[in-house]
Amino acid sequence: MIKLIELEVYKVALDIGDRVWEIVDKWDIFNKDTLGKQFVKAADSIALNIAEGYGRFFYKENKNFNYYSRGSAFESTSCLRKATKRKLISEEENLSLRSLFEKYLN
Repeated sequence: MIKLIELEVYKVALDIGDRVWEIVDKWDIFNKDTLGKQFVKAADSIALNIAEGYGRFFYKENKNFNYYSRGSAFESTSCLRKATKRKLISEEENLSLRSLFEKYLN
C-alpha cells in the first residue's frame, strides 16, 4: 500500500496550504479577518480531506473526502481570484499558486 505522504496529490495539496498561509500571514488585520481566514481554511482543507479520506476503511468514504477536497480546491481558486483582483497578492504569487492548482485539478 502506498503511504499517504508518497501521494503526489497530497504533497501538492500540502504545498498549496503552506504557500497560502505564507501569503496571507503578511496581510493586514482587516484582509486577514475577511478573505484571509477563508482562503487559509479552504487551502488547508484540501490536504486535510485527502488525509481523512485516506484513513477511512471504505472506498466510498475515501471517495467522498476526495470530493470534499476538490471542492475546497475550487473554493481556494475563487479566493485566489479575489485576492488578485483586490491586489492582495503579487502576480508572481498568483501564477505560482495557479500552476499548483492546475497540477492538482487536472
